[in-house]
Amino acid sequence: MSIFVTVALAPPAEATDALKPFKDELFAYPAVLSSEKGDRYRVVDYRELRDINERDQVPERRVKGEYVSTAVRKVQQDLMLKTDAGDIRHVAVGSTAGAGIIVLYLHGQGGSRKQGADDFTFGGNFNRIKNLMAANGGLYLSPDFSDFGDKGAAQIASLIGHYAEASPGAKIFVACGSMGGALCWKLAGRQDTGARVDGLLLLGSLWDESFLTSPAFKRRIPVFFGQGSKDPVFPVQNQEAFFRSILAKSSSYPARFVRFETGTHGTPIRMVDWRETLNWMLSVSG
Repeated sequence: MSIFVTVALAPPAEATDALKPFKDELFAYPAVLSSEKGDRYRVVDYRELRDINERDQVPERRVKGEYVSTAVRKVQQDLMLKTDAGDIRHVAVGSTAGAGIIVLYLHGQGGSRKQGADDFTFGGNFNRIKNLMAANGGLYLSPDFSDFGDKGAAQIASLIGHYAEASPGAKIFVACGSMGGALCWKLAGRQDTGARVDGLLLLGSLWDESFLTSPAFKRRIPVFFGQGSKDPVFPVQNQEAFFRSILAKSSSYPARFVRFETGTHGTPIRMVDWRETLNWMLSVSG
């Protein structure tokens, strides 16, 4: 059943405004072990004992209370959008119209819209992006979709189109976890979303050489890569090579890479600093 809630929201932020802080001291990256290319490539210290066991009340299941604010649920809705591509169930947090920024999270294999709306898993990081959007006049979306192919891409394109029309001034950023990255690259290659999406975040995800000839690449949209150095699903060396191929094609291309040393497949979803990354994207997107 879909739930509709009407609440008072923060006034929409201008698209170029920096996002206001939310628990930055808790979600900032640990020590940077090394960097190159003007900090466009960073190796960040990651330790399971500290970044999971000391952060979570129940490891990988429930973060400690200080990392979250569940008051954001007052502006959270579970909705259904009917489109020509099919019915799209999605969680929406924040301003469904007149937003200054829209962030989507696309889950990986075996996930659902509920993953990206869970306040307590992944170290509370989804709660943080929800609060960042609600406090900054933005909109956060976590949808279901049929597959990681053309049908799923068409559904996400329809969802983006619907909310872009309701918030014509919004910058639109798509974060893709694991296999969800297949949809990130498909959206970049479509004529409609390739001309509409303003940035991509690949979190423990895959690579696609077709991006280098896509409409989104030609627009020079910023791309962020977060990858664990011990990811058993998508090897970090492959993603690093793809990142470097982007810079080889255009040395000034707005791309960043954060390697979480000793991190595994889900580490980037837990550890990505949403505010730092989105503020960078807002500063460089056209």
